[in-house]
Amino acid sequence: MLLTNEIKTKIRIPYALRHLPEAAYLLPIPNMPAIGDVALAEVKQIGKNTALELNNGRRCALHPGDLIAVVFGNRYATMQFEGYARIQDGECDLLSMGGLCGVVESKHDGVSGPTKLRILGALGDEYQRPLNSANFTIAPAESPKRIHVAVVCGTSMDAGKTHTVMCTIKGLRNQGRRVAGVKLTGSATGRDTWSMLDAGACVALDFTDGGWPSTYLCTRKQLTDLYFLLIGHAAEHGAEWVVVEIADGLLQMETAALLKSPQFRSTVDYFLFAAGEPMAAVGGVGMLRQWGIEPLAVSGVVSMSPLNIREVEAAVNLRCLTAGELQNGALESLMKRPPTLSMSRFDKLAQVSKVG
Repeated sequence: MLLTNEIKTKIRIPYALRHLPEAAYLLPIPNMPAIGDVALAEVKQIGKNTALELNNGRRCALHPGDLIAVVFGNRYATMQFEGYARIQDGECDLLSMGGLCGVVESKHDGVSGPTKLRILGALGDEYQRPLNSANFTIAPAESPKRIHVAVVCGTSMDAGKTHTVMCTIKGLRNQGRRVAGVKLTGSATGRDTWSMLDAGACVALDFTDGGWPSTYLCTRKQLTDLYFLLIGHAAEHGAEWVVVEIADGLLQMETAALLKSPQFRSTVDYFLFAAGEPMAAVGGVGMLRQWGIEPLAVSGVVSMSPLNIREVEAAVNLRCLTAGELQNGALESLMKRPPTLSMSRFDKLAQVSKVG
């Protein structure tokens, strides 16, 4: 069915689909949608996600009967939903306010059920080809430049990773560095990249820029390819440093796969670890050390208490930095060892990622 201009004006386009062209046709939806498949949905019942993040950055309230474009993907969120790219009897769930959809398998007891959607069909281009987010990505950098990388990982959701990223960006900016922000893994939502821009990042990117509506169940190679794409794009924008956030915690499958990867680790100059409380910091730093990673410092929610800070520093023999210290450039004094990655080595790793 050809979409009329009247229908097009009613469709709300979410953050996850901001790179896609305007849809022209409504097509039959497959029974088993692929990751990245784009559909038109009608809001049936409001649940946990009461709003949708639009492609222009505005958050708009949802109401039953609204028409929204959505993209199928998987979600792993210990404090919210576990969901998969599926349809059940023509319906599915809104998995994130960034436009990710699928069917909820489980949820945290502290959150309400998901917003329910009725799938009207797949969205297609002017040639009646189904749209898929994987076909609309940023262009690879032609000649990646040497760039310094700081990675922020953590114990779990809500450990303070994003705030640590923001403060690190601001601290490096205050030292006169040109800094980019990258949200490498997670589920589609724009608030983290917008926070990076607010902190002074010259460019902020995430996995949706690489065509992924979420990264749950991605292979290590897919994540590594995505990493090099985003890092290369940040370098092309003139960034000297990029601060990379890895979502969720060390026990999450994709997080562990990345951090255990020698190829990934060899491109990282420094690791920062965000934790919610001292015992989590002790356990997390211990895991990182078993994987051959020595964090530069600990931060996150745990750093909000002076007593927590003293416990962490005594237990792991690392500095535990507050948000204010990060913003004021405390990392500068800790960066004693020189970057270990030469430009030629980075180029070589990027080539290996492309062909391997």
